[in-house]
Amino acid sequence: MTIALTLKADGCVGCPIRHRAICARCDDQELSQLEQIKHYREYAAGDPIIWRGDDMPVVASVVFGVATMSTTLEDGRRQTLGLLLPSDFIGRPGRRQAIYDITAETKVVLCCFDRPKFEAMLVETPHIASRMLEMTLDELDAARDWMLLLGRKTAREKIATFLTHILARSGIDNAQNTSQKHITLPLAREAMADYLGLTIETVSRQFSRLRKDGLIELEGKRGVIIPDIDALRTEAGQDD
Repeated sequence: MTIALTLKADGCVGCPIRHRAICARCDDQELSQLEQIKHYREYAAGDPIIWRGDDMPVVASVVFGVATMSTTLEDGRRQTLGLLLPSDFIGRPGRRQAIYDITAETKVVLCCFDRPKFEAMLVETPHIASRMLEMTLDELDAARDWMLLLGRKTAREKIATFLTHILARSGIDNAQNTSQKHITLPLAREAMADYLGLTIETVSRQFSRLRKDGLIELEGKRGVIIPDIDALRTEAGQDD
């Protein structure tokens, strides 16, 4: 059975992002309404989810996997603008066309909602509207943090910040627990370099230096062990 079929069988109650996504504050009746306008879509790693300029008949929440949001300049230069991780929302009510390219970096499952019907629910359902506002403000804060990273942080701080971000979004970061944590990088080194505004050689070099200094351990191509989260957070220039 595919992931999408399993999710469909379990319904909203068994959804792994139930308490983090756009529907986090919905009651049983509101969840039932969402059930009637939703469907699941699966994408393989590397598949385009949507291209800039395409019509968007749906909005969606990422249920499983990682996607990237990017744009390409006229001369072919490409910039990754953000990661879309489980519970992140794709689309903007009131806007019919996509303004960024979105690509699946891993296998991705989306919970898609018919856009006109979702827009109607947004007006009629305060729980969804308030949650969307909260998520939008969180995204604004994250964008400001990323401006700081790109504009002022060193290559070493960028890599450390990226790792702490993945830890936090994976739900395994804990400020009171400095025990060893394991994560799987959602991006290959080349995509990570594009995202952080670095070269792939610089990314590889900084990973090697963090490993040499005992701040991380590497397992294969994507596995990273963090022996001490607080130490990595300090390396990232974070004081909280």
